[in-house]
Amino acid sequence: MRKAANVDDYRELARARLPHFLFEYLDGGSYDEVTLAANMRDLRDVTLRQRVLRDVSKIDLTTELFGQKWSLPVGLCPIGLAGMYARRGEVQAARAARAAGVPFTLSSLSVCPVREIAGELQSPFWLQLYIIKDRGFVRDRLAQAGEAKCGALLLTVDLPVSGSRYRDHRSGLSGGTRMRRAIQALTRPRWAWDVGLQGRPHSLGNLEPVLGKDTGLEDYFGWIGANFDPSITWDDVDWVRANWDGPLIIKGILEPDVARAAVTNGVDGIVVSNHGGRQLDGASSTARALPSIAEAVDGKLPILVDGGVRSGLDVVRMIALGADFVLIGRAWAYALASRGEAGVTHVLKLIEAEMRVAMALTGCTTISGINAEIIDPRQR
Repeated sequence: MRKAANVDDYRELARARLPHFLFEYLDGGSYDEVTLAANMRDLRDVTLRQRVLRDVSKIDLTTELFGQKWSLPVGLCPIGLAGMYARRGEVQAARAARAAGVPFTLSSLSVCPVREIAGELQSPFWLQLYIIKDRGFVRDRLAQAGEAKCGALLLTVDLPVSGSRYRDHRSGLSGGTRMRRAIQALTRPRWAWDVGLQGRPHSLGNLEPVLGKDTGLEDYFGWIGANFDPSITWDDVDWVRANWDGPLIIKGILEPDVARAAVTNGVDGIVVSNHGGRQLDGASSTARALPSIAEAVDGKLPILVDGGVRSGLDVVRMIALGADFVLIGRAWAYALASRGEAGVTHVLKLIEAEMRVAMALTGCTTISGINAEIIDPRQR
C-alpha cells in the first residue's frame, strides 16, 4: 500500500479501496458543491504571519473543554456510515481517538450502536443527536447516552430536511438498486471481504428500533426524509436539555444572531458548521462565518468548528479565527477507509506534528496564545 504523507494522500487511498457509491457519499456535498469547495479554499486562503526570534522550544498543545483536558484542541466529527468504511469502523476510530487523547463523536447514523462503542471503549465519548418526529425515540436515545456516560451531546440542527446530493444519485447510493451497489463492491475485493463479509451486521445500529436489522440503504434514505423534523425550534432544545444532564452542544450554526441565541438559551457550546457542505449549497464557508460568530459570542461559551480542515495548519488557522476547539470529519474518515484504526492514529499524529510546526513559526507556545494577531492584518 502506498504510504500517506497527508490527508490528500489518504483521500486517494480511500478512493481506491472503497466501492464507488461509498466514496462518493463520503467525499461529496450538495448540489454543485460550491460550499464544499469554499470550506477548504477559504481556510487555506487565511494568511499567517511568520514571527521569529521567539523562544518556541517548548510547545504545549493541551487544552481544556467541558471539564476535561485533551491532548489536542481537536476532536473527531460524527461521520455517518463510518462502519461501512472499515470493519466496525466507528469502534476503530474511537479507539484511535482514545489513544490520542481526543474526543470521538458517534454519529446518529452509525453502523455501530451506542452500546457497542460503550462496551469496546469503556471511556466517555460524545454522541450526535438529531431531532426526529418520534420524540419517544429521541427520549430513548437520550437515555442510552446517559447509560453510556457520554461526555457531551452534539445536537445537530442543520438537517431539518436533507440537502440534494447529486453524487449519491449518480453513484446508485440514493435510488439505486442493491445489485448495482453489489457490483461496485465486487470491484473492491479487499473491502468486500474485510467489511462486506467480515464487518457485519451492516444495519444502522442506533436506528434498529425503528428500521430493523436488515433494512437496505434505500429504506434508510426514505426513513430520513420521512422522519427528520422540519419543525425544530429552540423549544426542542429546551426539551433536550430537560432530558439530558451533560454538556449540550448545538451543531450547525453559521449566523451571529443564532450564536447569541445559543448563549441566551443556556447551551454549553456551539459548533460553527455547514454540515461539511452537504446541506445548503452556497452557504458561507465556516472559515468566513467564524470570526463574526466569535465576536458575537464574546467568550461566553466555547466555540467549536468544522469544515475543510485537512491539516494541523488548518487547525491553527481556525483557532486564530476564533475557535476554541476544532472538529475534523473527512480527514479521519479517509484514513479509516484506507488503513482502519492505524490510519486514524496516523492522521492525528500528522495533525499534532503540523500544529507544532505552525505554532513555532507563528511564535505561539500554547493554544491560548493562538489568536488573530497571527493573521495577516489585511485579512482581519
